[in-house]
Amino acid sequence: MGLAQLNSLYREVILDHSDHPHHKHALTDATNTITLKNPTCGDVIDLDVQVNAAGLITDIGFTGEGCTISQSSASMMTDAVLGKSREDALKMAKTFSDMVMGHEHPQADLDQLGDAAILSSIMSFPARIKCATLAWWALQRALLRDGDKEE
Repeated sequence: MGLAQLNSLYREVILDHSDHPHHKHALTDATNTITLKNPTCGDVIDLDVQVNAAGLITDIGFTGEGCTISQSSASMMTDAVLGKSREDALKMAKTFSDMVMGHEHPQADLDQLGDAAILSSIMSFPARIKCATLAWWALQRALLRDGDKEE
């Protein structure tokens, strides 16, 4: 597959997640919830996570508004971490943040990100890095605290 075809495929995946986001809904029984805003562009992510007693993410949802990159990244993130342990999800969030900043990670770590790994090319557009990482930052902050909503 040529580079132009690959870039086209990546764009299609990003647009599909933006147009038909996965897990875009609020949770009424979330154990961890947070709202994060990107003041430079106005993107807002409200993230709700349900973590069971064993530390597994049993449900996750997001609401909010934002650009194609922030919304598709949130959709990809929810797909990637659902069913994972808190520790694995935090590791994945770190991998994602590192990846979009251009830091190297083993391929096995990148594979865990699922569709979100295609956002690695966002590092070529520094102004969009915050858009791509907003949902992942929200995940980290939500999982590192317990209980009440934080904004």
